[in-house]
Amino acid sequence: MKKVVLWSLAIVITLSAAYYQRKTGPTYPKQINVTLGGKAYIFHLLRSHGGSDDMPVTLIIPDNRVTGYVVYKRFPTAEPWDTTPMTRQGDTLSALLPHQPPAGKLAYRILLKTPNEDIAIPAGDPVVARFKGSVPAGILIPHILFMFTAMLLSTLTGLMAIWKIGAYKKYAWTTLILLLIGGGILGPLVQLHAFGAYWTGIPFGWDLTDNKTLIAIVFWLFACLSIRKKDRYWTVVLAAIVLILVYSVPHSMFGSQYDYNTGDVIQGVIMLPFLGWNMLRK
Repeated sequence: MKKVVLWSLAIVITLSAAYYQRKTGPTYPKQINVTLGGKAYIFHLLRSHGGSDDMPVTLIIPDNRVTGYVVYKRFPTAEPWDTTPMTRQGDTLSALLPHQPPAGKLAYRILLKTPNEDIAIPAGDPVVARFKGSVPAGILIPHILFMFTAMLLSTLTGLMAIWKIGAYKKYAWTTLILLLIGGGILGPLVQLHAFGAYWTGIPFGWDLTDNKTLIAIVFWLFACLSIRKKDRYWTVVLAAIVLILVYSVPHSMFGSQYDYNTGDVIQGVIMLPFLGWNMLRK
């Protein structure tokens, strides 16, 4: 009965952390609620685009009286804003934003027109979308599975240590191995395909995703080494808490960013409010 309770708690905590990260992460589509012509719409605007093609901007709006266009510029630059019209096919309004080099970003906003009103989407700061290279499914899927399983077993192991269940040592080492494979091996391969570099964390940079992985591995390595000959439950609980905190930090918040002036990939802030929209409106 105790195992069932522990597994259940671990699953709930892990899924909650994953859900929170997805809702707060700056690379997941941004949900926008809009009322247009008296009808409510929910739009999802891309904030990440992989591959070598242009990025689509698509809205499902059945009312064929609605037209629109997209204004965009490379981020972060002082360049003038470009405009591209949206075309209609049936219920869909769409436009393509030009492809950018890996880690390049575009700030964009959609302007919709109806016979009675004009609406900007979003109403606040423009959306910032980051481009990346195509990551093979054979690398990306195992990376996600290893990292999610590591989080699950980390939480379970921490709970086992709190209840002083003897098998916690076996699960601790399994957690460390999963982290090393998922974050230490597959993670850099994902980074290489997406942004052209194996590692952009310490000591080479301040990429938050890489540094989060490094912190988690260090704490779990310390925990596993500390329990080899003696029960030190607190080190395992600490490592489990650290991994939960690591997973709670929005993914890619301080990630790779292409410098349009130098052509280098640097570490950038993707969540800071974007300035300059008022200049466009004027």
